[in-house]
Amino acid sequence: MNADKKNSDMASPADMHDAFEAALEAAYDFRLDIKTRGPAPSADPKALMAAFDVPFADRPRAAGDVIRDLAAAAAPGLMGNAGPNFYAWVMGASHPAGVAADWLTSAWGQNSGLYATAPAAAVAEEVSMKWLLGLFDLPSDCGFGFTTGATMAGFTCLAAARNEVLSRAGWSIEERGVFGAPEIKVFLGEEAHSTIFAALRYLGFGERNFVRIAIDGEGRMSASDLAARLSEHDGPKIIIAQAGHINSGAFDPFTEIAALSEKHGAWLHIDGAFGLWARATPSLAPLCKGAERADSWSVDGHKWLQIPYDTAFAIVKDATALRRAMTIAASYLNAPPEGRRDPSNYAPELSRRARGFAVWAVLQALGRSGVEEMILRHCDCARRLASRLKSEPGVEILNEVVLNQLAIAFAPEKDRETQARLTDEVIAEIQRRNRCYVSGAAWKGKKIMRVSISSGETDFDAIDLLAEETLAAWRKVRERA
Repeated sequence: MNADKKNSDMASPADMHDAFEAALEAAYDFRLDIKTRGPAPSADPKALMAAFDVPFADRPRAAGDVIRDLAAAAAPGLMGNAGPNFYAWVMGASHPAGVAADWLTSAWGQNSGLYATAPAAAVAEEVSMKWLLGLFDLPSDCGFGFTTGATMAGFTCLAAARNEVLSRAGWSIEERGVFGAPEIKVFLGEEAHSTIFAALRYLGFGERNFVRIAIDGEGRMSASDLAARLSEHDGPKIIIAQAGHINSGAFDPFTEIAALSEKHGAWLHIDGAFGLWARATPSLAPLCKGAERADSWSVDGHKWLQIPYDTAFAIVKDATALRRAMTIAASYLNAPPEGRRDPSNYAPELSRRARGFAVWAVLQALGRSGVEEMILRHCDCARRLASRLKSEPGVEILNEVVLNQLAIAFAPEKDRETQARLTDEVIAEIQRRNRCYVSGAAWKGKKIMRVSISSGETDFDAIDLLAEETLAAWRKVRERA
């Protein structure tokens, strides 16, 4: 009997304690070091593979030893996005309160799809949802789903949109599926984010469904072109607008777009992966004027809110439409108590991580004023960096700095090939020095260095370091050229 019991234990109490202590020590050391270590990984692909590709153990090993081996193998291959000097993409820094809550989430091991399987998780989501809708200044009775990221949040919202606009046209997806349904036209800006196209593809949309709307120099959708194109098409319509262009941070004209949506009976979705957070700050909220008139919104939590990966929010004004698109029903899935909700009725997954605990913890740790301070600080940092760089010969800030994004061109007057090469060399030099981390993209016919300021640790000191590193790299490249 003792042997059977020993075999049934995943770990002894001492081994479990050792594993948790090893994880705490490795995590604590990493976070203490993150402000001063280089943000780029130090390991090359072969070294990283060699560290992980050890023989598969024949017999169980002590969990604490496994965790120490894992931390040692991973350390050289970890990116520095949790630190203050990472600007390559819009990636948050995982607030310590969220990290600690995430540990508890894993330890508790709750399957949060149903209230019945995880009552505490369901209520944590429900309360966090209430706080978030207050921050975004959106109706309190919206449908709200917790998803992995903005791609799946967009997928969730657009699934509700697809089903609803077809229902208005007399077609029930639930009864008849998508084959043979009336064709839906999807109106979106020429520079809509790639994740939106991915979500639409997952939902069965293709190029013939897309009506691409002209944009201005900041990537904002043209309301006049949208009006003209809407008038050319009958049948079901979905409009997708954008809060926070990936390169410029710009916002589409939501008030005009919402009026057109209402006139033409279209569903209006706003991709607000990071830009919708402007609504959490009174001084930036005017950038999102009219966004409250949309039918749905997708927004990340693991970007600007600093929730540990992975968390995003799918918000739909018509909660019934969201439930109709997402609900999974079966006799063995117990209904929640009256007045409570099953999370799986609002997002695609039935079995999933209890994301609400970390969201609840980070919102409490930051508070409303902490969220506002962080967002405003990052936007101030963006303006400060632009001010430091724009007077340097051969450097051009290509966007109006309205949020946390900068698009920077080096040698902008050179021919395209030379300009791209010199910009690549600047980026490579900054990465080689490894005090800051940046990356590139293509925009307005030029190669650019994108700067995304979204780490909770980033402040003026960090931005001044980035300015110095950028200028030093550009001057070196310019002299060499």
